Amino acid sequence: MTTSDSTFMSGLRGHFDFSNLRGDVLGGLTAGVVALPLALAFGEASGAGPIAGLWGAIFVGFFAALFGGTGSQVSGPTGPMIVVFAGVYASLSGDPALVFASVVLAGILQILMGVLRLGQYIKLVPYPVVSGFMSGIGVIIIALQISRLFGHEPDDPGTIPAIAAIPGAVATPVWPALLVGLISLATVFLWPKSIAKFVPGALAALLIGTVVSLFVGLPDSLTLGQIPKGLPGFTLPNFTPETAGVIIEAAIILALLGAIDSLLTSLVADSITGTRHRSNQELVGQGIGNTFAGLFGAIPGAGATMRTVVNIRSGGQTRISGMTHSLVLVAAALPLAGLAANIPHAVLAGILVKVGYDIIDWSYLRRAHRGPRWDLALMALVLGLTVFVDLITAVAVGVVLAALAYVKQIADIQVKAAQDARGRLEDPAERSLLERANGKVMLFDFAGGPLSFGAAADLGHHVRERGSKGALAIILDFTYVPTIDLSAARAVETIVCDAKAAGKKVFMSGVNEDVQRVLTGLNADHCLPDEGRLRNRADALRAALEVAGVVAPDASRGDSGLGAPVANPAS
Repeated sequence: MTTSDSTFMSGLRGHFDFSNLRGDVLGGLTAGVVALPLALAFGEASGAGPIAGLWGAIFVGFFAALFGGTGSQVSGPTGPMIVVFAGVYASLSGDPALVFASVVLAGILQILMGVLRLGQYIKLVPYPVVSGFMSGIGVIIIALQISRLFGHEPDDPGTIPAIAAIPGAVATPVWPALLVGLISLATVFLWPKSIAKFVPGALAALLIGTVVSLFVGLPDSLTLGQIPKGLPGFTLPNFTPETAGVIIEAAIILALLGAIDSLLTSLVADSITGTRHRSNQELVGQGIGNTFAGLFGAIPGAGATMRTVVNIRSGGQTRISGMTHSLVLVAAALPLAGLAANIPHAVLAGILVKVGYDIIDWSYLRRAHRGPRWDLALMALVLGLTVFVDLITAVAVGVVLAALAYVKQIADIQVKAAQDARGRLEDPAERSLLERANGKVMLFDFAGGPLSFGAAADLGHHVRERGSKGALAIILDFTYVPTIDLSAARAVETIVCDAKAAGKKVFMSGVNEDVQRVLTGLNADHCLPDEGRLRNRADALRAALEVAGVVAPDASRGDSGLGAPVANPAS
């Protein structure tokens, strides 16, 4: 082997992990079979046709796995992406050159998002939101499959029609379909773990259920049926001045929706596998996949939660599994289409019911009553929105509410810490000085980190309330405050100016350069005289005691008797 060959093989081993090859192949195989009917259905729903959905799963699945940053993720057409794409397809009258130009542009935008490292912000989704999202997806999967388990198809797409169709399906079952469906369901739930190391339960259910269906007289209409064959043709994207606005707008929406969908699925994969994805690399992989999909007339896709979980549960761990999933679909699209056509919908329904059951966050639900009620309420809200509205709305609402709750929690901690300064004074000398004040000096110690706008909202109220109880001097200690924002700066301005108007003296101590720069830049300290700026808390306490008349002025510390003031940068 030459040096160049050795270098190539070394690079190949660095990009691919072959240690779990059997599990990756089985995971990809199972995910591919499960993805097949979904890809065809999504393609039909999009308006571009079943074959466009199938090749969308192939292109996005292969290239997102090859270049992405989530080893176990399986990508392909997803519900949220298809809703947007179907609207684009209709608005552009189904012109392939225009429709798929938006897909190509969306892929390029996703690549740019990854290069600009924007993916890291999706990681900030809190656990109750992820848990609600996961559980909601599980409920949706189960709801969509119940009617199929009984041999029926919901009249209309969507979760609500699927739930509405369940009573009728249960009342009038197609017995051969129900039989193979229950066999599939029993197999995935009861398959021995010792055997699952070699043959995953989902794969076993697929094979057993399909074989049984050949002997029970299952109607051909309840199987996948004929799979379209043929290679896709190259589609040259095109823009016109009249359609440029629609294409650009659609591309932006598809890129953002695909990024959110993919990285949320990456979070789900992380929570199951205990690994950590690379969000920016994942965006690059998704972008490359969607770019290729658009160039070959295939519908766009993203990280698919259900298929990813199927892959993981079946043993898939690395990018090889996602690539294998695409190769399985290629086989279905070409020579193996005849065999795949015999797979019953009820068998896949049984497999997917187990997948949905596994996705639901039972571990948290069993312990939720012991944790914070707000987290449980947030999880339930996100779950409900995921099921009855849509995923993006659920996550957006969940993240906003979680952020507001976090800000409120931090603000309460900061305000409480500021008011409880006396109890946290560790220096005996400082504690003694404050005790001597006998209520004539108020100390507010902002020791809760950066002074947030949430804390600032209540800060002025608490200072005024306590200041009305006979205090003559107020100390605002910023020793442990690294920075402040506009709201906090305005709160400080209000406190100081109100105290000045009430005839009280205000001292600020321990203000660092960053905090002072914000205060000075916003002119928020215009009511504070230079002698009110002191370097440390001890000097501020002595100065406040002198103002309160508790101790006599110390001539050694200047004409005013106060501690050495800190120069105002603005003066």
